[in-house]
Amino acid sequence: MSARTMGDAFRLNFLGHSPVWYKLTIVGFLIVNPILVTTVGPFIAGWVLVLQFIFTLAMALKCYPLQPGGLLAIEAIVIGMATPEMVFHEAEVNFPVIMLLMFMVAGIYFLREMLLFTFTKILLGVRSKVLLSMMFSFAAAFLSAFLDALTVTAVIITVAAGFYSVYHKVASGKSFHHDHDAGSDEEVIELHRSDLEQFRAFLRSLMMHAAVGTALGGVTTLVGEPQNLLIAEIMDWEFVTFFLNMAHISMPVLVVGLITCMLLEVFKVFGYGAPLNDKVRTVLQDYDDQMSAKRSKEDKAVLVSQGIVAIVLVLALGLHLAEPGVVGLLVIVLATALAGVTEEHRIGHAFEEALPFTALLVVFFAVVAVIDNQGLFAPVIDWVMTFEGKTQAALFYIANGVLSMISDNVFVATVYITEVQELFLNGELTRDQFDALAVSINTGTNIPSVATPNGQAAFLFLLTSALAPLIRLSYGRMVVMALPYTVTMSITGLAALWYL
Repeated sequence: MSARTMGDAFRLNFLGHSPVWYKLTIVGFLIVNPILVTTVGPFIAGWVLVLQFIFTLAMALKCYPLQPGGLLAIEAIVIGMATPEMVFHEAEVNFPVIMLLMFMVAGIYFLREMLLFTFTKILLGVRSKVLLSMMFSFAAAFLSAFLDALTVTAVIITVAAGFYSVYHKVASGKSFHHDHDAGSDEEVIELHRSDLEQFRAFLRSLMMHAAVGTALGGVTTLVGEPQNLLIAEIMDWEFVTFFLNMAHISMPVLVVGLITCMLLEVFKVFGYGAPLNDKVRTVLQDYDDQMSAKRSKEDKAVLVSQGIVAIVLVLALGLHLAEPGVVGLLVIVLATALAGVTEEHRIGHAFEEALPFTALLVVFFAVVAVIDNQGLFAPVIDWVMTFEGKTQAALFYIANGVLSMISDNVFVATVYITEVQELFLNGELTRDQFDALAVSINTGTNIPSVATPNGQAAFLFLLTSALAPLIRLSYGRMVVMALPYTVTMSITGLAALWYL
């Protein structure tokens, strides 16, 4: 073997095992961005940066987006498209979301035995894939209305990862009690490979139904999504008032979303329809039977204590007794104390899933700072404000939806509601107009944004989770699977906005 130079070593280390073409693409982005700023200006360069960042998200299975996206964000700050202070400001504004990710996701980790027990009973008890899918979607919608989409997404990720790990271990010729790496298919027995692929398709469809369900429920209440709370505070809407103001749009969209879920499973299109294979069902049933037989008094006590903590979680978030991140910390303390988890290394495992995504989210805030600083959305806002009445409300809905697909629904809602508030305070809008536009902004940022993983934090969290590569859920596949929901829900929301 020929001796490698230091240059070869640096080249091989850069972005690790990513394909060479991917590495060259990122390097090309880094070279072209400063040139674009000086030649065509920061506005166009800013839009190019947004598209480049979306590319890193789309290629998440090639390389985790934190590194390439982070390099692009750092360069954007260095060449003056934003400042570190602006990035800090965006992170500060979204601090509740950061806390939620750090503590709530870790808290859900300590409820995994109870969650896996509960959902295993549901999975094995409901044989109809159509009914099961609708149950997952409705449950995610209901929980998201009272909790928040990220928390619910963390729950379904934990459940699906548990199912996958159980079957993958058996497909690799091991018993339930053996240690196993579910991330590698090298040990999977040839006989089980087709069943494993079908099981992946089954889990993908359930995850997407549930993820869309979080959007269906998230739009309905002020605690469903982070921007809902912001809008509610500006509009001075309480929980019930917010729900009623959104109901003429959110309820028809919920019904259409569930009908879409049913039709996708019945007609088996857009990647849906894969049933739970009988062989896989048998494995999961055997696992459940074996776990039930081996369950000691201490294990049962853990399940009961986790159930109690889950009730505390729902009540605390549903009544908004504290910020979700603080409630997450409460869950960690209660769940670990009652289950006897006192070793530092056991507690540390709970944070492994959430912290990489938290870091990625802060990188995303840097891109949002560029969008804000360069006024990338300003032309759209100015154009929409030239219209009046229902046309203006409809265009607000469409503009918020399209921009949320490109960037982030929380940022888009923040920009738009602030602009509209200023118009109202300046006497350019009546209170009725103000209310109508606030409804358009909330529904526009929550419903059409399901089109892309970057549109909603819950979708992005799913895409970048440890589960996504296991079940082969890529950015492109998520977009395709979300497409029918995007079309039916967005059109329903627009029609309800116009006619109701």
